[in-house]
Amino acid sequence: MIFQIENAKEKDIPQIIALIREFAEFENLSDYCEVTEESLFDAIFGTNPCLEGLTALNDDESIGYALFYENFASFRGQRGLYLEDLYIKPEYRGHKIGEAFLKELAQIARERNFKRIDFLVLDWNEPAIGFYKKLGAEMDADERHFRFVGKAFEELSK
Repeated sequence: MIFQIENAKEKDIPQIIALIREFAEFENLSDYCEVTEESLFDAIFGTNPCLEGLTALNDDESIGYALFYENFASFRGQRGLYLEDLYIKPEYRGHKIGEAFLKELAQIARERNFKRIDFLVLDWNEPAIGFYKKLGAEMDADERHFRFVGKAFEELSK
């Protein structure tokens, strides 16, 4: 299998959106998938970008993507990348595309003098957990992911 990992380009946005929707369906989160081409474009290429993206291409078809942004671990004083999404179409899994994405992310982090890559995995996604552990990722079972959204966010932001 021949594939290429490259920085996401403006022309890739529609294909990445389609992959995000596939990912949301895989994770049983389609009801929460509200991303639009406009919002993703703005996050990556807008006047105040907060997100970066990579895409895996087989010819001109986007077969996977990774979205990430810079973060900071305050207790350790370490800058790093936060991997928001890593998704590969099911029919292309098992060809080391995921590993290629992670190697590219690690190289980006190293070039920026960062020390880590952080991410979350749903607790039921055993294949992903096994994949990341095989590559040496450490899991912190003590932390819980919280968020303020909807009404709670609106109340806090008044």
